[in-house]
Amino acid sequence: MILLSPLDMVEASQRQASLSEMGATTAPIGWVQFCRDNPADCAARPQRTEAVTLNRAAWAQLVQINTHVNSIIEPMTDMEQYGVEERWTYPTSGRGDCEDYVLLKKQLLIRAGLPAGALHVTVVRDRKGDGHAILTVRTDRGDYVLDNENDEIRLWHATGYRFVKRQTAQDPNRWVTIGPASDPAAVASR
Repeated sequence: MILLSPLDMVEASQRQASLSEMGATTAPIGWVQFCRDNPADCAARPQRTEAVTLNRAAWAQLVQINTHVNSIIEPMTDMEQYGVEERWTYPTSGRGDCEDYVLLKKQLLIRAGLPAGALHVTVVRDRKGDGHAILTVRTDRGDYVLDNENDEIRLWHATGYRFVKRQTAQDPNRWVTIGPASDPAAVASR
């Protein structure tokens, strides 16, 4: 039997609590279109890899903004709203799909003072295997998920999603894969 030191146990729990980024990949076509329409929101700014210190105030901001955005946006597909398969935009009409919720949450959290480098638009496969967008927040206690399908903020591995790719902390226009599909680190259980 191998015994882990307290330091090894902390490092192991942090690895489980944080997503494992692999290699570079392409940005979703919806992100590319969003950046054409909103160049100021996509301007690459040199950013450090940052983590939100998860204290009571930061947690309250995450909960408030996640719940607020989930309550004010009426779910509607891009096809129903715009007559196109995919369009990422801010939900100014009061309606939108998952990407629109994510974009607004990220914008509001940045305005609230959270570091942009800790907020990542993330693409996952849901429990049915369908594509879905969420916001992951890198914290000093792991990567948490803000989702329009659930007001409860959870660690990534408690969502039931398979994580595909997300933005990097250094440049929102650079995307990385999150482990190979067979990598247990990228498959959340529930």
